[in-house]
Amino acid sequence: MFPERLTEGYRAFLDGRFSGERSRYEMLAEKGQRPEIMVFGCVDSRVSPEVIFDAAPGELLVARNVANLVPPYESNRDSQHGTSAALEFGVQALKVRHIVVLGHAFCGGIRAFADDQEPLSPGDFIGRWMSQIAPAAEGLGPRDAGDGDAYLRRLEFASVELSLRNLMSFPFVRTRVESGQLALHGAYFGVASGRLLVRDPDSGRFEPVAGEGPARPLAGGCC
Repeated sequence: MFPERLTEGYRAFLDGRFSGERSRYEMLAEKGQRPEIMVFGCVDSRVSPEVIFDAAPGELLVARNVANLVPPYESNRDSQHGTSAALEFGVQALKVRHIVVLGHAFCGGIRAFADDQEPLSPGDFIGRWMSQIAPAAEGLGPRDAGDGDAYLRRLEFASVELSLRNLMSFPFVRTRVESGQLALHGAYFGVASGRLLVRDPDSGRFEPVAGEGPARPLAGGCC
């Protein structure tokens, strides 16, 4: 049986948002989507880009996977590349002007990698997927025994940085970035605090969005 929660939610959507924005939906159906912003987010149910950014239909192109990762470019035609396919569609077909890698606090994928957790199934799909952040972990150095969750916070930020570097390994992304047609951004959402930090491209620091005051130290587990 289809979940009743979804049926109720759909009815509320139909009577509320869809009714109020029907002309927008009809326009999107007729003319197609033209979002200017693409977001790579995590599958975590607490971190919905459309909710966080209060987006209207058609405003954001969102691709979500475990730990909001963008893998490096590969030309192996025998492999399946879901995230890369979404990226190709956003950049080459829709001509998005901004790409945001949205990390977040308390990421289960990051913790699974850092704690070297046991596979959830014989396929170990999560473990194999998360292995790609090894370069980010190596850049942080060894994990101290008394580091607690501070190390996880640093790794969450470092993985966003890694995905930004991986984006530039795609020739079609690099070409558009270097021509000024595309900009890459890193961001980090605090699940408990609701605070959004945005990466400063010059300093590499993650700072609060305008008007929120100074950022707390990363080691404080602030988010």
